Amino acid sequence: MKRVLYPGTFDPITNGHLDIIRRAARLFDEVIVAVALSQEKRPMFDLDKRVEMVQKATASMNNVRVSAFDSLLVDLCNKEGANVIIRGLRAVSDFEYELQMGYANRSLKSDIETIYLMPSLKNAFISSSVVRTILRYGGDVSHLIPSAIVSAIKES
Repeated sequence: MKRVLYPGTFDPITNGHLDIIRRAARLFDEVIVAVALSQEKRPMFDLDKRVEMVQKATASMNNVRVSAFDSLLVDLCNKEGANVIIRGLRAVSDFEYELQMGYANRSLKSDIETIYLMPSLKNAFISSSVVRTILRYGGDVSHLIPSAIVSAIKES
């Protein structure tokens, strides 16, 4: 079985994230969406809420499961038996950071591979930070996030 991790804070999960998850689910036997605690990023939603939203958004995908973590990503890879990490690239500006992280992970676990997927063009501009900014000002984000979590966002 080929298992892959897709890590992130998912604060909140967006249609861009969901696009990457769907693509990964077609390529791999199992996709583990790894939701990071990431207190240094000061997320808008707590870890349990972010996990719940990802679970709702991916509920129809049989080969996707969600896991929370607060450790080195390579340690989670070892725990889950995964040697592949999926990362999304929206723009050139993402590339330098993602390349650096890929090299850092590889330096910690020599058999780890990082695969970069691009979201479809219609989702390329969407980021969690854009969604959070719109939410802070009371704007409508329903076109940017999975329909399964719209009510969860409104409740928060």
